[in-house]
Amino acid sequence: MNYIFGPVNSRRLGRSLGIDLFPQKICNLDCVYCEVGPTIATVCRRAAYSSAAAVMAEVADWCRQPELLDKVDVLTVTAKGEPTLHSEIGTILRFLKETTRKPVAVLTNGTTLHDEAVRRDLMAADIVVPSLDAARSASFAGVDRPAAGIDIQKVIEGLTVFSHAFSGMLWLEILLVRGMNDSTEDLDALVAALQPMRLDRIQLNTVVRPPADPAAHPLPPEQLTACASRLGTELNLPVDVSFAAPDAAHQHPLDDTRSVPPVSLPVVLEKIQEIVQRRPCTAVDVDRIFRLGGPDKVEQLLMPLVQAGVLHIKAHGGTRYYHRVR
Repeated sequence: MNYIFGPVNSRRLGRSLGIDLFPQKICNLDCVYCEVGPTIATVCRRAAYSSAAAVMAEVADWCRQPELLDKVDVLTVTAKGEPTLHSEIGTILRFLKETTRKPVAVLTNGTTLHDEAVRRDLMAADIVVPSLDAARSASFAGVDRPAAGIDIQKVIEGLTVFSHAFSGMLWLEILLVRGMNDSTEDLDALVAALQPMRLDRIQLNTVVRPPADPAAHPLPPEQLTACASRLGTELNLPVDVSFAAPDAAHQHPLDDTRSVPPVSLPVVLEKIQEIVQRRPCTAVDVDRIFRLGGPDKVEQLLMPLVQAGVLHIKAHGGTRYYHRVR
């Protein structure tokens, strides 16, 4: 499949079917922590970077298998980059709602929400998860490395307007990078920027998976916990925290423990490749999604793909990640 991947388990969303709108990375940011890899050339223009008809046809075909659709809690629209740069995202969102009758979530970096057309398109979603990693210009430039012309104050204004117009769930994501956007001044600015917004919760993260820039390092757990405590207290919001500890001992339990529909090994291997092409995964991650009998079994199954050069193993933070060689 070209656009669909998963379903994957999410602590907050349950079993999520991913819809990736772009065949390659198209983004207006070049974030130091991006797990997709560097942005070769930033793009700000909205366009039909992929065929909306092809995306919708693939979803319609997938939905002809009710036993699979029944196991999905939510459809998550994302991209190798920024999905709201797709000029037909509104059409796609409305199609997903009408065709699947499932909640639809959108992951966005939030930089296009100053555009009324983008805000109008996203009204079709049930959940929107925008990002705001920094509210100070210097920190925003250092961590998110935006395309020319993107101004952080304009981004914040767009987020604020959208937060009061959108009637669905709004979960703001913040990712802190050690020494780049984690100072007291950065937290002060974030709190001030977020106070006027209508938010339902905050997702606080740090660098976990292999980043685009090796200079991007995670915050220690105690610092991340302190930041979460301050944000939760001053904004009176629930804060979910993801620590830089992806090993089995630190993994959060799954929300969804239902069995995965049985599929053949070739299909499983194809699905694994679809997922790790978009997000590097550990053997623990893969086993939690497909329940293949443990991380050791996953490593055995994936070794031929590594030897063939289809998958690549990259060590980061003492943990081995699989990703698909492009």
